[in-house]
Amino acid sequence: MTNRKIILFASAVLTASVASHAAMAVGDDTSEPPKKTKTTTQCTNGKVWDAKQNKCVEAKKSSLDDDILFDAARELAYAGQYENAIKVLGAMKEQHSARVFNYLGYANRKAGRMELGMQYYKRALQADGNYILARSYMGQALVEQGRIEEAKLQLVEIRDRGGENTWAYRALLQSLGGLRHY
Repeated sequence: MTNRKIILFASAVLTASVASHAAMAVGDDTSEPPKKTKTTTQCTNGKVWDAKQNKCVEAKKSSLDDDILFDAARELAYAGQYENAIKVLGAMKEQHSARVFNYLGYANRKAGRMELGMQYYKRALQADGNYILARSYMGQALVEQGRIEEAKLQLVEIRDRGGENTWAYRALLQSLGGLRHY
């Protein structure tokens, strides 16, 4: 293999790696709010729907994997069931991931515990500085606190990390009144 081919190959691998990392940072949970499932329409007290058992189950005692539990927690949070969302997030094995910290931030903030929510957003960004949904939610919290300049900085960070065409960016932009003052 010639040096030119090696360089081209290495460049292609690096480009694919960066693109893959950016896509993972954006993540599947940066889209619109989830649709309601039996977790929010039939289950109560922090239980989640187990399709295999065809019933509501205790998250901690279930054999549900982290992705199913995360989706359930996200759905509960968006449905306004913040304490139930926190309970389900606590049942996950992956306790130190950006996505778990982010939704702990979201649920706590929405439940009226702003400072705790902000701490979780910071932990999410410590776990993954490219996790733009945490930047969006943190920015929205900053807007709620009247800290507009800091929220704008999060908007710039989202843009600079390749997230300008995402729900996370649009949601924070909307919170800022739709104005792009970089």
